[in-house]
Amino acid sequence: MKPHRPTPPVSIDLVAARLFRLSLGVFFIGGFVASSISLLVPRMRLTLGLDYLMATSVQLASFSSYLLFAVPVAAIVAATGFMRAHAIGLAVMALGCVALAGGIMTQHYGIVLAALLAVSTGATFLQIASNTAVTIVGDPRRAAMRLNLLQGFNSFGTVVGPALGATTIVSARAATDPAGPVLPFAIAALVLALLAAAFFHRRDMLQGLPAGSLRITRSAWVVTLGDRRLLAGAGGIFLYVGAEVTIGTLLTDFLMTRHALAWRADAAAGLVALYWGGAMIGRFAGAAVMRSVSPARVLGGAAVLAALLVGGAVATGGAVAAGALLAVGIVNSIMYPTIYVMALPVRPERTAPGAMVLCIAVIGGAVIPMLTGALADRIGLVHALLLPAACYLPIAAFARRYRTPRAVA
Repeated sequence: MKPHRPTPPVSIDLVAARLFRLSLGVFFIGGFVASSISLLVPRMRLTLGLDYLMATSVQLASFSSYLLFAVPVAAIVAATGFMRAHAIGLAVMALGCVALAGGIMTQHYGIVLAALLAVSTGATFLQIASNTAVTIVGDPRRAAMRLNLLQGFNSFGTVVGPALGATTIVSARAATDPAGPVLPFAIAALVLALLAAAFFHRRDMLQGLPAGSLRITRSAWVVTLGDRRLLAGAGGIFLYVGAEVTIGTLLTDFLMTRHALAWRADAAAGLVALYWGGAMIGRFAGAAVMRSVSPARVLGGAAVLAALLVGGAVATGGAVAAGALLAVGIVNSIMYPTIYVMALPVRPERTAPGAMVLCIAVIGGAVIPMLTGALADRIGLVHALLLPAACYLPIAAFARRYRTPRAVA
């Protein structure tokens, strides 16, 4: 009888590589769904005759779960582990996409808003589980680069979403065909369900690693919630997500104005793919640049340039204004993953509550668009964009204040 040989422990680098490959699909479909949802704003205005404030409430429904459910979701992530939390979040998003398709077909505004809340609840799981797992599983010196690479695939999804949505969600045909806009969300539901099954199958992959055991004590919660760097990063994420979503949401309407290109809705929506495409290019390029330039320096430069570009879009006109606003996607690209890595506590028992705080900050994606929409109803869409322009300045200040990396130990 042969003696029993214990199974050798799996290398953390191998686990990190497996997690990275699984996460590619998560980040892609997350971007696809988010950008498809942003095209519902011009559709709602076209089909239901809503003003900017009412139309941007789509984003309120889409992002409010980050405020409402971040605390219980963080507790569930800590109790179930990152891999099971992925599976839960992906399954909830899939169900939300099915409900969203039903609400669009029936043109029932209330069902659409409720379905968006379900989609964003699932996304809350992924915001906490996915970003955090990728950050802490693997070489901490390469965390910002890893997350920027994955966010590049997220941006690839945001390119595919508007490219498909331009013909299915906001085209003239879609305005009279309630079944047309269902296609993007039906595709998303299928992909999300397959990914949920894949993560559940790999649910024990992180077992034995520090990231696989998230025991959070009361003192860890208290210390984490008093972390000034974390809170400052949360403020940066609030403002960044708010500015990015505002521009992505109102870009179609901006391109339709005489100030810019005066294009029709479907042509303008197709051009929005360039905005998200810029984010994809910027994230891949940013990951490469961060091999030799500190993440804080890249973040600070990008924030200043974003403010200048939005201001330029307001101050100029025509193709120059359109090009300036579209170019914001490139400099936006590295902000979220870089702020996240710079702000997140490095000790495993503090990552879940820290991720919860950063996740709650994503509510900026609901607040800033609605404030900008209300401002647009009063002073016009073009000048209202000065609000998201101002959001980038505190991000530059965060990059300068916390340019030194956190200590690992």
